[in-house]
Amino acid sequence: MAFVSLIGKGIIVGLLTGLIVGIFRWIIDQTLKLLTIIYPLMAQHHQLLIPYILITLLIVLLLSRIVKPVLLDLVGSGVPQIEAVLLNEHHMNAWSVLWRKFVGGLLAICPGLFLGREGPCIQMGACIGQLLGEHMRMSEKEKRFLLGCGVAAGLSAAFSAPLAGVIFLMEEITFNFQPQGCITALAAAIASDFVTILFFGVRPCLYLPLHANLPKESYPWLLFLGVLIGLLAYLYQYTLLNLRWWYSKVKFPDIYHSVIPLLLVIPIGLWNAKILGGSHDFIAYIANLDKDSHLTSLLGLLIIFFVVRFCFSMISYGASVPGGIFMPILVLGSLIGAIAGVIMIHQNVIPAACYLNLVVISMAAYFGAIEEAPFTAITLLTEMVGSVDQILPMTILTFIAYIISNLLGGQPIYASLRKEMFKF
Repeated sequence: MAFVSLIGKGIIVGLLTGLIVGIFRWIIDQTLKLLTIIYPLMAQHHQLLIPYILITLLIVLLLSRIVKPVLLDLVGSGVPQIEAVLLNEHHMNAWSVLWRKFVGGLLAICPGLFLGREGPCIQMGACIGQLLGEHMRMSEKEKRFLLGCGVAAGLSAAFSAPLAGVIFLMEEITFNFQPQGCITALAAAIASDFVTILFFGVRPCLYLPLHANLPKESYPWLLFLGVLIGLLAYLYQYTLLNLRWWYSKVKFPDIYHSVIPLLLVIPIGLWNAKILGGSHDFIAYIANLDKDSHLTSLLGLLIIFFVVRFCFSMISYGASVPGGIFMPILVLGSLIGAIAGVIMIHQNVIPAACYLNLVVISMAAYFGAIEEAPFTAITLLTEMVGSVDQILPMTILTFIAYIISNLLGGQPIYASLRKEMFKF
């Protein structure tokens, strides 16, 4: 009966997390759609830039007030902080973090910074689990179970991916497979996903239907692509872990660092508003590019997109603002896959119908190598795109990229970020 009771509490955590994350996701989606209207309007009427810049400076001021009391808890995705709580290296004021992460995350992500929604969703879910455990005066073990439920529920609600939520909890947070904890977390993840269905429907959140399978002749090319992705994954890790040093050169308080990316995002939006945000819509845009365009111009555009997304993702994440790295990583992975797909199509290695396959499996490989979480990557992409047809090439590519990054010295990214944050 005690186990059934714990599952019931996990379901409560999932339902509450799904409700809060559903609202959070909806606001972000609507705001980013609005930016695709606002930026072309400002490009035509430059005088509108003045009030927009003033609003941006107001957002910087509001963000500074929100993050200042608990800055360490609010910066970044929140996942390293959760790991620290579970390792008894840190204590989190759950209610304060919950509402500040919600509001602060919206203020950072909605203007178009290259940040993911999933990090705040995971941390908000953990806060809900911790609050329920504290309110019901449960044992420390049960409180940890509920906090883990919140993690799984948060990721599940962020991407409509309940299995990935549970696997992420085991592979990157607890590093432990306890049947009781996993089943409780699964109950929470299913409950949170059910609530998000009421908001967004049953369609996978990044639905990319694959209509063809990669020909067997293309499989040797996956080795070269996997090595490249592994190298780029290590570069991402190295750059991300050195952001604090770069931002230490900025001669004003951390709480105002958001002014840098929030002002720099404006010219990017004027250039191409589709590139802003996490961003699901930009991946769909990449997926639907005309593959028959001139090779040089198409590759040039994709490489420019990659450089801009890479650099500004770093500038956004390093600026002491709430926001995750999942979606920015997936966008970069999709661009790598698009570049590889275009080249392979023009070299007659794969048919044009397989372009989308390269985009999808490269997202999984890049994510799995950076996060050092191949199981989470494969499960997450399978649930997000709504297809298991390319599970073998996805697994092969992810495995190769993971091994290459690891051989170069890559480390689990959240554990590395936690060690940077909580130096004793």
